[in-house]
Amino acid sequence: MREDRLLFKVKMLEKLIFRTFIHNSDLEIEEKVVIPTPTQMQIIEYILDKSPNEVYQRDLENILNLRRATVSGVLQTMEKNGLIERITTSSDARVKKIILKTKAQRLFLEKEKKMEMIEEMIIQGIPPEELEIFSNVLDKMKSNIKKESEKIAKRRERI
Repeated sequence: MREDRLLFKVKMLEKLIFRTFIHNSDLEIEEKVVIPTPTQMQIIEYILDKSPNEVYQRDLENILNLRRATVSGVLQTMEKNGLIERITTSSDARVKKIILKTKAQRLFLEKEKKMEMIEEMIIQGIPPEELEIFSNVLDKMKSNIKKESEKIAKRRERI
């Protein structure tokens, strides 16, 4: 294993951030500790931002760039933990509107503060210019991956 590789470093940073987030969790919901994953936090944030508009699973698939099965599994877990409710729409029984429960809103606000503290901790001592460069590099990497994914999708369409 080459620890100097960029992807290894990115994955290790992600793990360390998530562990820090988990180890500092102390919020309980219905006598059961609920520790939201980063994806769950993104979903909650997206629904809060879109309120009062309706949000559906396909919206989450598009905005988070995740597969249908992945989003479905995350939503099932969130529903099981009492964070969301899925309601069938009157226009199409196959489509379910996603409703945040009050618990999810409270959890998000508390965990958002924690994420801000963790972010402040990890950027400590890094000059703003370097953070801007790092952010730009990350954006370029995301763009490169998207371009390559689009190329692959076009090749598959031709086959």
